[in-house]
Amino acid sequence: MVSALQKQAMTAAEFLAWDAGQTLRHEFVRGEVFMMAGGEDRNNTVALNVVVALRQHLRGGPCRVYASDVKLRVEAADCYFYPDVMVTCSAADLGDRLIKREPMLVVEVLSPSTAAFDRGNKFADYRALPGLVEYLLIDVDRQRCELYRKGADGLWVLHPGESGAGLELASVDLVISAQALWADLEPAAAAG
Repeated sequence: MVSALQKQAMTAAEFLAWDAGQTLRHEFVRGEVFMMAGGEDRNNTVALNVVVALRQHLRGGPCRVYASDVKLRVEAADCYFYPDVMVTCSAADLGDRLIKREPMLVVEVLSPSTAAFDRGNKFADYRALPGLVEYLLIDVDRQRCELYRKGADGLWVLHPGESGAGLELASVDLVISAQALWADLEPAAAAG
């Protein structure tokens, strides 16, 4: 996320009306609008690897996988986000082609400019989603995952992954091997 586009507060309804005419994606956080920065191809590769694994696993069932072009509404936090990947099994979500509200799994691929926000305030906002049970953060540079899982007691527990390892997504009963997760990932560019 980058700095706010405007200083004047906007309601969620005003944001949706304004955003419908925009050619670039924007996120909305409690009255402020933020333009989405472009991503690195390595992040996209890993996000697509996750989408493919989830899509193949969930095909034919009630759950759907969505990539970064579908809005997620977090009503309790008054936000609209574009997660890199999300899974919902909600019938209500299937009925709305533009906005999802009840994901069980949200995935964010970290970049240097968004990592702190994704781990902090965005995760706090996502925790306001009653049906969310897993939040996965993927660090492409370190080839490591941070999986937060909500326990029966309502507490979120970190399940850190080893560098270069695969992961287990209990919310959808799927294990993604390291080979599948990191497939076709180009090495990081050397610092200039």
